[in-house]
Amino acid sequence: MPRLFTGLEIPEDIRDQLSDLSMPLPGAWWIDSDELHVTLRFAGDVDNPTADDFVRALDAINEEAFVARLAGLGTFGAKDPRSIWVGVEAGPALARLAKANERAARAAGLPPETRAFKAHVTIARLRNSPPQAIARMLARRSGYRSEPFLVTNFALFSSKPVTGGGPYIVEETFPLTGGGAPAGNQASLG
Repeated sequence: MPRLFTGLEIPEDIRDQLSDLSMPLPGAWWIDSDELHVTLRFAGDVDNPTADDFVRALDAINEEAFVARLAGLGTFGAKDPRSIWVGVEAGPALARLAKANERAARAAGLPPETRAFKAHVTIARLRNSPPQAIARMLARRSGYRSEPFLVTNFALFSSKPVTGGGPYIVEETFPLTGGGAPAGNQASLG
């Protein structure tokens, strides 16, 4: 039974930049640069017929290529942070792609995602990290902003069924329409 999710691969030079954001932080486990990605839809452990249905539905997605940029850092977990993330700026095109992935998951019989989509790249997982140390790290790295990059496809990944999931394997990629950024998308990134 495969554990699946869809997401965006990040260009190698930007993954290297994200790895450079790491610093000594008690309780932090920094994600290897090869594992960095933007999750679109987590499917979880699915049987093979459901996985096949999911692939067919993903293959039917017809969304445009777009420009994205990574910028800003934050945490998930409120009073007990469990991860550090870098945000993703991509305008409405990324939100449309995430919704299309959600529709594909539902068409394959997966239950609806209950959490709102928040585009991000998890760069570290945390366990009992002191809040003051996390705040210092975020303040030191808060100005991070990547160069814009063109997103021309999304991927179906598989992972091991353990916490953290890696290593991730790209099982299949799905092209987005057009080879260039839609008119006006570049300007929306600032």
